[in-house]
Amino acid sequence: MSDFGEVLSAVGPRLRALREQGGATLAQLSRATGISVSTLSRLESGQRRPTLELLLPLARAHQVPLDELVDAPPTGDPRVHPRPVRRHGMTYLPLTRRPGGVRAYKLIIPAATPRGEPDPRSHEGHEWLYVLSGRLRLVLGEHDLVLTDGEVAEFDTRVPHWLANPADEPVELLILFGPQGERAHVRARPTR
Repeated sequence: MSDFGEVLSAVGPRLRALREQGGATLAQLSRATGISVSTLSRLESGQRRPTLELLLPLARAHQVPLDELVDAPPTGDPRVHPRPVRRHGMTYLPLTRRPGGVRAYKLIIPAATPRGEPDPRSHEGHEWLYVLSGRLRLVLGEHDLVLTDGEVAEFDTRVPHWLANPADEPVELLILFGPQGERAHVRARPTR
């Protein structure tokens, strides 16, 4: 018998067990599902091959997922576990997976990183950043700013820029980066 045949032959006993656990008769289950008593009996005894049209109302009536009726194998962990990237002492945690377009990152900069004098660099793109916690030093062109919790900066990355953490605790921020100069689309702005 094939794996498929084994799965189908196990459905009948599973259906009978679910019905009996719930204390229902074939007649009661027939009223709840609209499936005839004879069809239900043949399904439970394995004389009738289960179809999706029969299994869906039965899963609803027994209040179980369809997977449980056919004993589907577990699908595994559906969570995505992004891999952090360390660069220049900073940790970038990618929040988007698709190539191209705007990319999102959580950036963690340890205390007093990087050390030394600012070394602004420029490259193609557009950046938007939001400070989650801590203090961020942003050298942007002629400006030397310190951003704190909840503050935002948006700039063309062709302007020389440099990020650092001047504090004794880590700084965490969210970054949206458009490598081809894509910008964040702000649809609603607060009134002043």
